[in-house]
Amino acid sequence: MEKVGIICEYNPFHNGHLYHLKKIKELYPDSLIILALNNYFLQRGEISILTKEDKVRLSLEYGVDIVIELPVLYGTQSADTFAYRAIESLNKLQVDKIVFGSETNNLKTLKNIAKTSLTKENDEKVKEFLAKGYNYPTALTKALNICFTLNPNDLLAISYIKAINQINTHMEPITIQRTNNYLDLESNDSVISASNIRNKIKEKHDISKYVPEKVPAVIVAMNEDMFFKLLSLVIKRETSLDKYLDVDEGIEYRLLRALDKSSSLEMLLNNLKTKRYTFNKLNRMLVHILLGITKEDAKIPNDYLNILGFNKKGQLYLKEIKKELPLNNKNSKIRYYEKRASFIYDLILNTNTYEKELENKPIII
Repeated sequence: MEKVGIICEYNPFHNGHLYHLKKIKELYPDSLIILALNNYFLQRGEISILTKEDKVRLSLEYGVDIVIELPVLYGTQSADTFAYRAIESLNKLQVDKIVFGSETNNLKTLKNIAKTSLTKENDEKVKEFLAKGYNYPTALTKALNICFTLNPNDLLAISYIKAINQINTHMEPITIQRTNNYLDLESNDSVISASNIRNKIKEKHDISKYVPEKVPAVIVAMNEDMFFKLLSLVIKRETSLDKYLDVDEGIEYRLLRALDKSSSLEMLLNNLKTKRYTFNKLNRMLVHILLGITKEDAKIPNDYLNILGFNKKGQLYLKEIKKELPLNNKNSKIRYYEKRASFIYDLILNTNTYEKELENKPIII
């Protein structure tokens, strides 16, 4: 039986994700699908509009067999760290293949870029271009001297392949064609990006065409004003912002000045934005400040494997490999940040995830 891994955020779960799962079942009919799921706060610094519990339930109901947690400590970091920790977690469950979407769907090219970018020389070149103010995709293409447009899913794909090479796992990367553009906020096709769907929700459009039947009823709304107030409180009381992850190169001073002339999260981001600091990087930085994640915390080894849910098929597999699974360190600081993220998430979205987080029981269907 093939163990197929996927890595998703489901913000929200939509028809493209359903296509992803159906395609895996088509390619590997007898496979076991294991999902590494990012939850409250996401890789681009966004806040999930589905709760962790609802994501797990939807995943299981629409075809996933086992759901494991990608902890917030890693799930809110840059693409390479996000990918490495997700692949590392899936590897603990002995996943054979990782299946992901790609704009180019050219695995050979993606593998070549991943292999080349791992050299120490090219890594230094990337850092040099970043220091000149280029964003990461541009810095990478310049460092490697390639003419290749690094779209969001291709960039993640490269990070996944790099992680597989670094961990030296037998896991095989498999791509499926991305059917929509992440940056497109206008399309009305039945399969559109999550960002397009979130934009339509913001504009109060009906999204039922773009998501499975059960999704619209469980979408939650973010209180952006509450987010801004909580963030402002943390920033203003803190004497040393540069200890937080992604607060680099003196941006803490720019942040303090920007906060003084901002009355909303949107205004703060616009006041902070430069060519060097993308909105994604800024959003991640603000989330790390809000959650209290420091540069030292980012170095914590991954001693945490949390099973969020499974079906009968998944349960049988977990029993089969139980003795081989690493012991879960419930006192890990990774677990502390998961609870903290849940508590803050509840304040911002008026949800009740913290109680479930404390119970920390897997969902079984």
